[in-house]
Amino acid sequence: MEQVSLSKQKKIFRKLNKLRIALTKETGIEFSSCPTESLAVCNVGLANGLTKELLFEHFSKQGTLTNINLLPGKSYCFVSYLTIESAAKANEAFNGKLNIAQDNKPIYMLYVPKIPLVDNNDIWHELPPGLIVLKDYITSSEEKNLLDMHNFTNQIDGNMKHRLVKHYGYEFRYDINNVDKDKPLNEKIPSQCDFLWERLSNERPEFKHFKPDQLTINFYSPGHGSSIVMDFKNGDKHICVLLPQRSLLIMSGESRYDWNHGIVPRKFDVIKDPASGTYSCLKRGVRVSLTFRKILQGICDCVYTDKCDSFKSRGQIVENNVAAKLEKLHVHQVYENIADHFSDTRHKPWPNVLEFIQSFETGSVLIDAGCGNGKYLGRQDLYDIGFDYSAGLINICKNRGHEVCVGDCLNIPIKDNSADGILSIAVIHHLANKNRRLEALKEIVRVLRIGGKALIYVWAKDQLKGQEKSSYIKQDRKNRKSLYTQAASVSYETETVNLLDGTVSFPVHTNRTQFKTQDVLVPWKLKDENKTTFLRFYHVFENNELELLCNSLNNVKILKSYYDQGNMCIILEKINN
Repeated sequence: MEQVSLSKQKKIFRKLNKLRIALTKETGIEFSSCPTESLAVCNVGLANGLTKELLFEHFSKQGTLTNINLLPGKSYCFVSYLTIESAAKANEAFNGKLNIAQDNKPIYMLYVPKIPLVDNNDIWHELPPGLIVLKDYITSSEEKNLLDMHNFTNQIDGNMKHRLVKHYGYEFRYDINNVDKDKPLNEKIPSQCDFLWERLSNERPEFKHFKPDQLTINFYSPGHGSSIVMDFKNGDKHICVLLPQRSLLIMSGESRYDWNHGIVPRKFDVIKDPASGTYSCLKRGVRVSLTFRKILQGICDCVYTDKCDSFKSRGQIVENNVAAKLEKLHVHQVYENIADHFSDTRHKPWPNVLEFIQSFETGSVLIDAGCGNGKYLGRQDLYDIGFDYSAGLINICKNRGHEVCVGDCLNIPIKDNSADGILSIAVIHHLANKNRRLEALKEIVRVLRIGGKALIYVWAKDQLKGQEKSSYIKQDRKNRKSLYTQAASVSYETETVNLLDGTVSFPVHTNRTQFKTQDVLVPWKLKDENKTTFLRFYHVFENNELELLCNSLNNVKILKSYYDQGNMCIILEKINN
């Protein structure tokens, strides 16, 4: 055992005391003068480039690890052992001696009673929805036959950064993450693979129709291959999936289209056992993967439009050619058909909208742009007028004695600088592209006088604020359970909308659920004998999207931005012409 001189011991003591004071001040964490199972590594962390793999490589030599905790942006970290004895051995072996801190300097450690609770997004005990792992799917002899199909010591199709690649059927282009369907390869998928699909049909009948027409073989050098951990990410959720040798991984549904996946290059994987909570190490060797794909012919109609390259490429067609026709078919005509039923469901004004209306002085001019059945009109001491694209809803307003007319939010039938206030409640989200939504905002501002104010409400994509569900979600009693659990069980459809200038597809939203995508068709069911269903187009807004749209105008300032029962809301003021 290495002997530490008295002067070096004093140096380590001074260093630890300084680090103890700094960490206590920053985190409030308590330290222990007696050995515990947990150690704080006080002077290196993710901020200095430290990795979980490097920590495991050294600290696992002293005993079984139960936790390795690196905090984002911090220059300290924590490790825990199964026993105090293991932690004491690590402290004796590494404190002031192990040179893995920044610039190859030694690490300094202190005992802690427990590791701070930190959100760890690495999930080991579940799979992304639609992901299936079938272990030992092929035998060793079948594995050899598949490996013999292509010898990577001879000619290869490509030499990627960490791998060699061979394609059959079509070339998979990593620059576009897709294939060119118009350029099939002469070499088709070898017949040696045919047994896989007969076996799949027998073992998993739901995939009996799967017959691939594209194969990519990847040859990974040591450090990138063998049994490996595959990373799946969706937002801030990170699922680690262990893929053993000779296993079959099926990516279907959400796991295929809504999750990003990849394999991080490293010499070994640190694996957490969900049952015991302990860590182990899996060294990587050579790995060969065979990825089979079925090439889609025709238009993609998946519901994962946020990540669908086909949908995004079609988005320009909608934006430039058919947005107005889409609105006519799935907004204007729908409201003409549902006007009476729609009005019957719109009685109670929203409190924050009433508060905005009450803020105007007697004699002010207030315009309701998209007034519906007129529920916000009628304050006697204001000159309020409304307009709506729906003649049916305007007739309802007239029968109630309101001053209204048929009008278009993209061409408001009122002169410049006329209004003290404007309402735009649940209107702009019916416009089918960003340019038209921006034009509607410009029209609102044009009609306002300088100093005039507008209140704008649009439907939010997120119908959950913190842990509070919106009133829209709560209308279904089933949604009293966890919204996340409920959302995972929802089935989604896709409606194909035929227009004169082409065909576009939008998912049909399931009512009273979280929105899956931003551009959707929302059903409206009439209470008639046939229970006729109409589909209204909506663009539901992400957080800050409405603010960004308003900030693109240079003659307004945002007075207030807030979330109200599933709606994104803004009060803005016109500051100049």
